[in-house]
Amino acid sequence: MPAPKARKAAQAKVATVGQGQQVAALGLKALGLTIGAALCATVLASSLRAETADPAAASPVITSHGISTFGDLKLPADFKHLPYVNPEAPKGGEMSQAWLGGFDSMNPFTVKGRAALGSTIMLESILTGTADEIGAAYCLLCTTMEYPEDRSWVIFNLREDVRFSDGTPLTAEDVLFSFDTLRTKGLNDFRVVFNQYVADAEVLDPHRIKFTFVEGVPTRDLPEMVGGLSVFSKAHYEANGLDLAESTLTPYLGSGAYSADPKDVKPGRSVTYRRNPDYWGEKLPMNIGQNNFDAIRYEFFSDSNAAFEAFKAGAYTFRRESSSKAWATQYDFPALKEGDVVKAELTSGAKAPGQAFVFNLRRGAWQDARVRQAIGMMFNFEWSNKTLFYGLYARVTSFWDNTEMAAKGAPSAGEAALLQPLVDEGLLPATILTAPAVLPAQSSPDRQLDRRNLRAASDLLDAAGWEVGSDGKRRNAEGKLLTLEILNDNSQFDRLISPFVENLVALGVDAKLVNIDGAEMEVRVRNPEYNFDLITDHMQTSYIPGTELKQYFGGETADISVFNAMGLRSPAVDRLIETVIAATTRDEMETATRALDRVLRAESFWIPQWFNNKHWVAYYNMYEHPAELPLYVLGETSLWWYNADKAAALKAKGVLK
Repeated sequence: MPAPKARKAAQAKVATVGQGQQVAALGLKALGLTIGAALCATVLASSLRAETADPAAASPVITSHGISTFGDLKLPADFKHLPYVNPEAPKGGEMSQAWLGGFDSMNPFTVKGRAALGSTIMLESILTGTADEIGAAYCLLCTTMEYPEDRSWVIFNLREDVRFSDGTPLTAEDVLFSFDTLRTKGLNDFRVVFNQYVADAEVLDPHRIKFTFVEGVPTRDLPEMVGGLSVFSKAHYEANGLDLAESTLTPYLGSGAYSADPKDVKPGRSVTYRRNPDYWGEKLPMNIGQNNFDAIRYEFFSDSNAAFEAFKAGAYTFRRESSSKAWATQYDFPALKEGDVVKAELTSGAKAPGQAFVFNLRRGAWQDARVRQAIGMMFNFEWSNKTLFYGLYARVTSFWDNTEMAAKGAPSAGEAALLQPLVDEGLLPATILTAPAVLPAQSSPDRQLDRRNLRAASDLLDAAGWEVGSDGKRRNAEGKLLTLEILNDNSQFDRLISPFVENLVALGVDAKLVNIDGAEMEVRVRNPEYNFDLITDHMQTSYIPGTELKQYFGGETADISVFNAMGLRSPAVDRLIETVIAATTRDEMETATRALDRVLRAESFWIPQWFNNKHWVAYYNMYEHPAELPLYVLGETSLWWYNADKAAALKAKGVLK
């Protein structure tokens, strides 16, 4: 059961500047990732040394087909195709899926409107990642890249044969225009962070562009950060009067394998992206065995039950199941029993997405950590998993679950060395140096209301000044009632939130489940409203954390970021973010990230929910995939392919029209 759809829509905004967020979201979208999903297969590499073409530079630079954050690139410059694709995969057919919610825009770069799923599929970036390599990115729109050892600047040598989907050439001027437009009209938090690191961009010739970074800032991730930005057509943008800050139903013109014709954009209903038969990069080694479908279609539904019934009727043909109840109880329809529909659990090695209830720290009642901790104790995950989820989920415990960067036990010597100065300055309590990393409260799986946690939560609220009155409700010294609204725009969450509310009421909290539609959710959780107490959100982090941390957790973006929903302002967190960004080795980065994870969890601004380490999929038996899928993605919209003979058999049988 994923986060409610409105918050998913917020994640769909291509807005983060971190290497993992930008390059994975933009470069890996062809592998079936939802936009903004933030894998982190990102950037950097090694290769040959050559004298720089910039006469102003005195030292040699690295010239390479990619760049790696730590270590060497896995793929050589002359690789033939990605190791996990089927290079002989046939082209053809349609991949169709469902999405809960609606859309009224094809602009993914603004908070105005709700962008359609896949609305950046037509846009490529200079660099792209792979689905089996963390911290690496390779040239896509470029042939090579040049950068000095200190990574204070980078030059991209663009391919001369790149064409937008209308056949016009992509040049360095389009890259510069896209860069300038994003940095001046992109999301506020993106601009604030991005402009701290990038000083300038300069077109050297029609197929060569140089980015120079701000002197004195950590530069480890910056070449991949700028290389991961979307590139769109300057001429198309200007001819159509587009404005990056405004909603529009005109799809942006990009150079990708797929494009969207306005006639295929049906707001709130469906959107279809069609493969360009003249795609410039068709035979590029990075693309061999990918982009196999002639069309990718998304159908939008307001109700999960209606979406499931539509799948059974063949209205769409590939389903990524998100409901444990549906997975456990509803896959017994005739087409599946007869083998016309395949049900499969496929292994996922992806990092847990950090799904959680999140407090609005801008509101007075939730600024007291004791109150937040007490509320969190009333969510009984163990009972929910056993009773509601059929035991199919694991609890989220860390912002980096399923990775080596999750803090465990007491701090290591390396972590303590980073935390000690923050304790000495009074930014953190001394207990952070010896206490185990904070874990969610454990509850009894046998009863909805855990009495032990009820007593502990009651003590915390009493100590915080919220005492129970004769009516069983808690008020502070001023007589103000302790109220809590849990906003929800996903009907699947009702069965989970209702018992949580009942437990809170037993604690004396005036708690309510408030169901709203996606459009209202979008308004209420964003600047300037921030009109909520508790919502479900994704605390997205990267495999190699970088500058995107400032957008998710930084104090400077607390009241402008669409990602820092809780409004976190913590000087200790800000300092540790800088340490993570400045790390020059993997060991340094992992140690700093564990320390950051430890401090974030101690802030108690979230109530962790759950994650699934498998892909639950069901599809009509006409799709095939490589025998071994890459660890970090399912890749159904690109790595998979269509078997025309199987599809014809289903149609002859009357299963599909």
